[in-house]
Amino acid sequence: MTRRIFIHKMLTWIKGASVLGFLAGKKDAMGFDARSVNQDHSTGTTLSLRELADRKIHHGDGRFLNPFGRTVHGNLWRLMRWKFFSENRFKAHYPEEPVNHVTVDWEAVKRHRGLSVTFLKHASVLIRDRKRTILVDPVFFDLFWFIEDHTPLSFPIKAMPHPHHVLITHGHYDHLDVRSLKALEPETHIISPLGYDDVFTDAGLFRRTSLDWFDAFDEDGLCVTLLPANHWTMRNPFVGPNRALWGSYLVKTVCGPTIFISGDTAYFEGFREIGKTFDIDLAILCLGAYEPRWFMKGSHMNQKEAVRAFRELGAKKLMIVHWGTFRLGDEPVHFPPLDLARELEIQGIPDRRISLAHGGTIYYNEHGEPV
Repeated sequence: MTRRIFIHKMLTWIKGASVLGFLAGKKDAMGFDARSVNQDHSTGTTLSLRELADRKIHHGDGRFLNPFGRTVHGNLWRLMRWKFFSENRFKAHYPEEPVNHVTVDWEAVKRHRGLSVTFLKHASVLIRDRKRTILVDPVFFDLFWFIEDHTPLSFPIKAMPHPHHVLITHGHYDHLDVRSLKALEPETHIISPLGYDDVFTDAGLFRRTSLDWFDAFDEDGLCVTLLPANHWTMRNPFVGPNRALWGSYLVKTVCGPTIFISGDTAYFEGFREIGKTFDIDLAILCLGAYEPRWFMKGSHMNQKEAVRAFRELGAKKLMIVHWGTFRLGDEPVHFPPLDLARELEIQGIPDRRISLAHGGTIYYNEHGEPV
């Protein structure tokens, strides 16, 4: 590799990593010891998620804090070590990466009277709860010219049921895409963690509800609760990370089933507490961009951690997203479901997985039973 090519590739990846969130700003914005903020110093005990949220321990001075992680994001040399000086053991598999044009039988989804869950692309999921539509982390298009889109949509956006509510888990660009939001109707209701009003204003969306951890939105039997996650967020590397909040969602549907949506998260002990607090029918976990572990462990789960999280959540079924569309880690885009299948076999629970390809839909009847 010539010096010129090296510099060009370095600048390209720095730009992409900055925008996607792999490269954050100030070290001291995130580089604290999680043990110091997740403790009740008067008793020496670890706080529950609810206690932590009630005490606003995740609220910092002009930023939000991650009480669960100790990874220091924002080290340029760490990023360069990954992209230019680390062995990539997956490169030989990149020619095998498929491009799958996504089609959806929207007429079947619209006709169905119960509950349905459709996997669109990346982390985008459409939940149809009787006649109400909930869209999660919509990303309809590609991200950047240097990141290939392996699951382009083969249908016009207007063919999709109009979403009544859009759930945003956090602000990284592969989950919060202004171009995709602008493709929605202006009256669409946005539900998000705190701190994203400027983004939604830019997208022309003014019906919005901002939630802190454990806040809930209720409407006619639908309840959406924002829960903690072991992650972080950033949209502008010049102002640094965590100017807004991030989280997971618990969606109690009108039809009956309860759906847990992890958003991006590293593994943390909070999954066990969430599982003890809520009865979860379907866990939708993000599984992708998990290699190399030394770089990704603080942000994303791998297959072993995802299965551990699933078991601790006590969910009846497991579905994964955040794979197959953009290669954001070292592993090829089609590896996550293969890795997950092997791990579920090892743990003796392969029947708990819902294997859903992009564009696929699972259905529940009006009584909340799988069909």
